[in-house]
Amino acid sequence: MVTFFSAIVVFGILVLIHELGHFVMAKKTGMFVREFAIGFGPKLISRKFGETVYSIRCVPLGGFNDIAGMDPSDSEAGERAYYRKPILYRMVVIVAGAAMNLLLPVFLFWGLIYFNGVPSPSPEPVLGQVLKNTPAFRAGLKDGDRIVSMDGQKISSWQEFTTLVRDSAGQSYKVIFERNGKRQETTLTPEYNEQAKRALVGVHSDVIVKQVGMVEAFSLAVERNMFIISRMVSGIGEIISGDAAGDVSGPIGVVQMTGEMAHAGMLPLINFVALLSLNLGIVNLLPIPALDGGHVVVLLLEALRGKPLGEKALGYIQMVGIACLATIMLFATKNDIVRIFFK
Repeated sequence: MVTFFSAIVVFGILVLIHELGHFVMAKKTGMFVREFAIGFGPKLISRKFGETVYSIRCVPLGGFNDIAGMDPSDSEAGERAYYRKPILYRMVVIVAGAAMNLLLPVFLFWGLIYFNGVPSPSPEPVLGQVLKNTPAFRAGLKDGDRIVSMDGQKISSWQEFTTLVRDSAGQSYKVIFERNGKRQETTLTPEYNEQAKRALVGVHSDVIVKQVGMVEAFSLAVERNMFIISRMVSGIGEIISGDAAGDVSGPIGVVQMTGEMAHAGMLPLINFVALLSLNLGIVNLLPIPALDGGHVVVLLLEALRGKPLGEKALGYIQMVGIACLATIMLFATKNDIVRIFFK
C-alpha cells in the first residue's frame, strides 16, 4: 500500500511540474490555454478563472494542458493559437516542461543540503558502517569501532587502514580495536572483490556532517544538479554508442524503487524524486518523435523550410515516435520482470 500511494504521489508531482512548465510559458507567450488539469479522467472540481478552466480530475497521475491551436485545424483562438505563434515562442513552450523537471531537483537538493548538512568521510579510523555477511561482520566488528592496530602496526587514519587492507586478500590480521572505551581483539581476513578489483573487508568510514548557510547550500545544490545531469547525458551517450549496457527500468521498476525509497524514509525518497525528475527532463529532450525533443526537431525543420511540415509527414513522424516509445517501454518492462521475478 505504501508503494502504491508513494508511486502515485511521486509520478503525480513530476508530471504536474512538467505540465506547469508548459502552462506558464504558454500564458507568458500569449497563447490561449483552455484548461489546466490536475489528474486525468472525469472532473471532480472545476473552476474558471479568467479565460482558463482549472480542474482536478479523479485519476491523480500528473495533469495536462489544453492549449488551443496545437492542431492547425483548431482555429478557435485566432492569433493566440499555438500554431500561429512564432517558432521561438512555440519552442520555449515545448522545452519549458523538461526545463521544470531539470530545475525542480535544484530546490530539492537545496533543502536536503541546508537542513541535513554536507557529509564527508571522516579521516579517523572509525567504522561508520559494517556491512552484513562481510569479513568485518564475521570478525565481530560493529559500527563505531575504532581500529587501533593491525598485526602490531598502529593505525592512525582511515587512509592507513584502507591502504593496508587493499592489497592483503586472504591475509589474516590480528586487529586491536576500541569499543566504548575498551580495547578488544579479533582476527580480520580481507577478501578480494572482483568489481572493486581489490581486497575489501565490508566497511564504510565514519561521516562528518558540515552545516552550511542557505547561499552555500544553493550553490552546492546547483553544482550537484549539473554533475548528475552531465553523468546522465554521458550514460545515455554510452548506451547509444554501445559502450554501456542498456539496463533500462520501466514503470514496474520505477514503482518498485519508489516503494523501497518510501520505506527507507523521507530523505531517501526526496533524493530519489530529484533523480527521477532529472531523468524525466533529460529523456523528454531526446530527439524522438512524440517526446518534447521530437517536437523541437519538427520546429527546427519548419524554421529551415520556412513553412510547417505537411499533415501526412507529421502523421508519419508521430507513428515512428509512438513505435519507438512502445519498443523502449516493452524492453524496459521485460528488464523489470526479469530483474524482479527471475533473479
